[in-house]
Amino acid sequence: MKSSLDKLERKLGYSFKDPDLAVLALTHRSCGGRNNERLEFLGDSIVNFLIAEDLFRRFPEAREGQLSRLRARMVRGQTLAELAREFGLGDFLLLGSGELKSGGFRRESILADVVEALLGAIYLDSGMETCRERVQVWYASRLSSLSVTDQHNKDPKTRLQEHLQSRQQKLPDYELLSIEGKAHAQTFKVCCHVEGLSDTEGTGSSRRIAEQQSARRALVSLGVEVEE
Repeated sequence: MKSSLDKLERKLGYSFKDPDLAVLALTHRSCGGRNNERLEFLGDSIVNFLIAEDLFRRFPEAREGQLSRLRARMVRGQTLAELAREFGLGDFLLLGSGELKSGGFRRESILADVVEALLGAIYLDSGMETCRERVQVWYASRLSSLSVTDQHNKDPKTRLQEHLQSRQQKLPDYELLSIEGKAHAQTFKVCCHVEGLSDTEGTGSSRRIAEQQSARRALVSLGVEVEE
């Protein structure tokens, strides 16, 4: 594990004083026992704060709504998972046999969670200033490319609403189709109704995420956004 941890630390640009914190950050709940969920909780708050702080200073004239959209883009699961892939974190994850067989080391949610857990671990190991420095380095290219006027900084629901309003069309309607799974791991399914367009569906771990996905698929159907 020592050589593997050394390799990870080189990728992160940070050496742990307490290696056990790094191991815990990499341990998924499927392993049973102690896992990275508490560190993920801590890291989620830290990355939200540090990105908000950077944006507040970077865009002194930006309105609250603009800053919120920029932050959401930076801390969403997709972006965190991209960071994880750049670091090759999938190679370092500690997963239970079931998750390992099902390809958990590639799953976006697991990769996003481990980035947050590692940030939580770095905070406990060295404090907020070190976290701030790491976040600024990890996000450097993404933050430098941001613009408050960039249409893609807006979430899909906002873009869909503005697109329809600009054409004096009826606003979209979102219908909750189902909620599946246990309370701690629910999956929401939502349908987006747009007049003159086939309904589009979205799923997610919250109703908000499912609505955003269904709105994005509506934008793709309208030719406003290209399917990735």
